[in-house]
Amino acid sequence: MFERRDNPLASRIREEAERIYPEIVDLRRAIHACPELSYEEFRTTASIEKYLRAIGIEPEPPFLETGVTAIIKGCGTATAGRRRSLLALRADIDALPVNEENSHAFCSREPGKMHACGHDMHTAMLLGAAKILLTFRSELNGDVLLIFQPAEEKAPGGARPLIEAGLFERFQPQAIFGQHCFPSVEAGTVALSGGSFMAATDEIYITVNGRGGHASAPHKAADPVLAAAHIITAVQHLVSRVAPPHEPAVVSIASIHGGNAPNVIPSAVAMSGTMRTMNESLRTRLKERLLETVTSTASALGVSAELEIRTGYPALINDPAMTDEAEGYCIEFLGKQNVKQSEPLMTAEDFAYYLQQIPGTFWQIGTGDGQAEQRGNTLHSSTFDPVENVLATGSGLLAYTALRFFM
Repeated sequence: MFERRDNPLASRIREEAERIYPEIVDLRRAIHACPELSYEEFRTTASIEKYLRAIGIEPEPPFLETGVTAIIKGCGTATAGRRRSLLALRADIDALPVNEENSHAFCSREPGKMHACGHDMHTAMLLGAAKILLTFRSELNGDVLLIFQPAEEKAPGGARPLIEAGLFERFQPQAIFGQHCFPSVEAGTVALSGGSFMAATDEIYITVNGRGGHASAPHKAADPVLAAAHIITAVQHLVSRVAPPHEPAVVSIASIHGGNAPNVIPSAVAMSGTMRTMNESLRTRLKERLLETVTSTASALGVSAELEIRTGYPALINDPAMTDEAEGYCIEFLGKQNVKQSEPLMTAEDFAYYLQQIPGTFWQIGTGDGQAEQRGNTLHSSTFDPVENVLATGSGLLAYTALRFFM
């Protein structure tokens, strides 16, 4: 799984990661087979707690109904002049409302539920890292906070409630690191990006209200279907005419529902979509212009429209200094040729809330084989199927990062 390199600590951790790999595979497969949706991760929470206790780590008193936090106490000697005492590592644990269409033996046993975003991998890798760190405890010159976070997939998410429940009052980590599976990145490699990395996300809900009637006499109705079509077209212009060319932004209408017969103009049409931005000022401006566009377009066509914007996660801003530091650890562990620069992504992650409180970084860990996307092996797809030996890579990398952080 790993190439041999000169760094003695990295080599020892790679060897330990390979040794426990079968155990981590079993953990991942058990979690994958029993997925639980956001805010419902009770069995997953119990299995994490059971494993931690089995290897000698006592979970902390809970902050929320689901999710686990735990501390690994280092037994090493802090380096003179270093003020770092606690590092946080985070994994998310919830699944998605997706019906799995893979054929392996450990497929989801829960109809309509699937770990289609790699959270089973994230959880297993952090558990693997915990076991490795216990083996290297005498060399761990600080403490490590393990965060197994619920509900990343559904706003308001699990990160913000954890913080509001006192996570950073009970613990004061100097930094936080996390990683996410990406099939577009080749297995054995990672990709990092300092600064703006993932987008803020808001959900858009539009209801167009008109007056129904017979489709043969549209002049006697106030057609919300026609108005909805014009609203969709008008909304698409916002990014090119409101966002500066150098600022990434997305406004997409992804669902539309109205009417149920070919000869009846309905009285209402409902639409929903998403808005993605990388900074708060553009986010605010697009919201304002979206409201103007929706209501004025509807009015011009003789109908009315209501807009609801449900505020989602903020933009994920990686701390540049911490990203540079983490990149160095990744190069030491994986080799320079396996550490890439990532472009900003328009996906969203509630890891952003942690980064608003403390410095840290969030990176992509590759789970692809070079042909993943061509086969439909993408995040949130029913056929998402990450390369499994990444479990050793990710477990070892998290453990190595923690050890190096305190040196």
